Amino acid sequence: MTISLHLWLIPVLCFLGFALNILGGRRWPRRVAGWIGVLFPAAAFADALYVASRWGSFAVPYIETHGAWILAGPLSVPFGFQLDQLSLVMLLVVTGVGLIIHVYSLGYMAHEGGFYRFFALMNLFLFFMLLLVLANNFLLMFIGWEGVGFASYMLIGFFFHRDSAAAAGSKAFVTNRIGDMGFLIGLFLIFQHFHGFDFTRVFAQVRAMPVEHAWTGLLTVIGILLFIGATGKSAQLPLYVWLPDAMEGPTPVSALIHAATMVTAGVYMVARSAAIYDRAPLALSVVLAVGALTAIFAASIGMLQRDIKKVLAYSTISQLGYMFMACGAMVYGAGIFHLMTHAFFKGLLFLAAGSAIHALSGEQDMFRIRERVPDGLKKYAPITFWTFVVATCSISGIPGFAGFFSKDKILYEVLSGPRPNAWWWAVGTIAAGMTSFYMFRALFVTFWPDPARRGAAPTGGPVRPTGQEPAGAVTHAIDAAGFGEGPVLPQPAHPQPHEGGPPHEAPAVMTIPMIILAVLAALGGYIGINDRFEKFLAPVFATGVTPAPHAAAMGEGMVMAISIVVALAGVALAWYFYLARPEAAARAKHALPKLWSAIYNKYWVDEFYGAVFTRPLAWFSRVVLWRIVDASVLDGAVAAVGGISRSTGGGLRKQISGNIRSYAGWVGVGAVVAIFYMLVAR
Repeated sequence: MTISLHLWLIPVLCFLGFALNILGGRRWPRRVAGWIGVLFPAAAFADALYVASRWGSFAVPYIETHGAWILAGPLSVPFGFQLDQLSLVMLLVVTGVGLIIHVYSLGYMAHEGGFYRFFALMNLFLFFMLLLVLANNFLLMFIGWEGVGFASYMLIGFFFHRDSAAAAGSKAFVTNRIGDMGFLIGLFLIFQHFHGFDFTRVFAQVRAMPVEHAWTGLLTVIGILLFIGATGKSAQLPLYVWLPDAMEGPTPVSALIHAATMVTAGVYMVARSAAIYDRAPLALSVVLAVGALTAIFAASIGMLQRDIKKVLAYSTISQLGYMFMACGAMVYGAGIFHLMTHAFFKGLLFLAAGSAIHALSGEQDMFRIRERVPDGLKKYAPITFWTFVVATCSISGIPGFAGFFSKDKILYEVLSGPRPNAWWWAVGTIAAGMTSFYMFRALFVTFWPDPARRGAAPTGGPVRPTGQEPAGAVTHAIDAAGFGEGPVLPQPAHPQPHEGGPPHEAPAVMTIPMIILAVLAALGGYIGINDRFEKFLAPVFATGVTPAPHAAAMGEGMVMAISIVVALAGVALAWYFYLARPEAAARAKHALPKLWSAIYNKYWVDEFYGAVFTRPLAWFSRVVLWRIVDASVLDGAVAAVGGISRSTGGGLRKQISGNIRSYAGWVGVGAVVAIFYMLVAR
């Protein structure tokens, strides 16, 4: 009996939620718009669970084709969906975590304008992401790829009345288009040489090709071009710059797009293209190197951020680097394993951070939170605190939590797997220690009592935007904001109740999703014990390439022990600098001023891009293209043609005077010219 899973229904359900809210949400009560925005993703998740429950009752890969989408000469692209082990994992992560974040948004966005528009765009994003992971060909994947880029642009700039949000959305859109150019050229090469985009067809031909060892090899070039697209979508060097600014969007947007779904699209695409990369070891080396360098680069910047969402943003960039390290080491299953656990703990970190921001009516600066609640936010928001603890332990690789299993697996495979590299293992291990440091720094500063003012009552006070200091004296002596980089804000002499009342726990509609993710962030890693998760995914990555045997550089137990020691060292350093001896932070800053300045200023990468690319291009567009080419040359040419036509018409108009003697004179002149022409021509 033939089984039909109707995979098309899963993304279509999310699209229906978008359509209903965008067409009628403005006229509906907020409650109706919110529940429409939640119920359709819930239906999609229920359908995904049904599909998972039927696993084993159909042949894998399961492919549904719904007619020819594009049929033009040699180009034939079906509108088809594919389900295998990889797409099943992605399907459950996208719909499951996406649903949890949608429910959380009911509380977080309850008092924001554009409520219906928010849920419409969130549903649209899920639609395109599901299209991306279920597509059975590169071209349909690219449609989903571009779609999530558009939806993220709209969501990042959701608060469009703020210039910073509008600029962040534009920055994300433009940066992603740069990467997408590489992806698109890679697709052109795929069609030119394999005469189609269908995964089954393309990968069957690729498996018949030998392993390449030259930078000019076809598969090497295709692999690098596809990875350029991945560096844009998944925020890797050098195209990572859009993601920290994307924190201008609402916190649920950060949780959905920049933790659990969109930014993992590049990892999914590289893993899906394993047959290509396994035959292009040089392209794999690029993936491994970029992933490792991004992991440590972003982790170092996260160590000195004040904004709690910016800390999580650079953490996301770093963790994506780990996933690419796994792919570059030919252990795609470990990369997807970390992708899944990352969705749990990073989604939870954003939701818990959003709850902390909600508790203080919009404050995102961790050190201002400590200033306003000197006796510790954990006292007022215990659920938020404990869920943040779980997520912090998970991402830091504390034994027993989900992130420990996936991160340890990646580090071991990079050192002793199919393509061992001790240097990149060392880089990844150092980045893991940095991660532990900056995440426990965020935990201690945001939730723990201020050691300098322990026992003081909450000061409250209205929210001040980051960087806007209150009037009055400012002390620069010691600032635990990260090696003393900023001013210490004095406690107001006459504190005012801050907007929204005293610090408070989030409502149940926000805390219950956080608790669910906390359970997954704590226990989700156990699914990978004894390599069960990787064995489940193994058929997808059976590309026919067998790496040369090698001796393991170090046993897994030793690698695990080193990882644990490094993680605990990060915890100890954060405790020392931000709880035990906060004055040591200022001393460290003064001992290493140049290093501190480089990290605090994010290595001036944005300034470099602005000086080398953005401003010169803006000048070229404004001066050369607009004022010279457009206004002077093109407009001048059009104006000249118009002037000639106008003067010619004016001259000819004089001939039509109504005077018969004038007409007779012109006839005579014409006759003379005609006779002269005939004589000369003869």
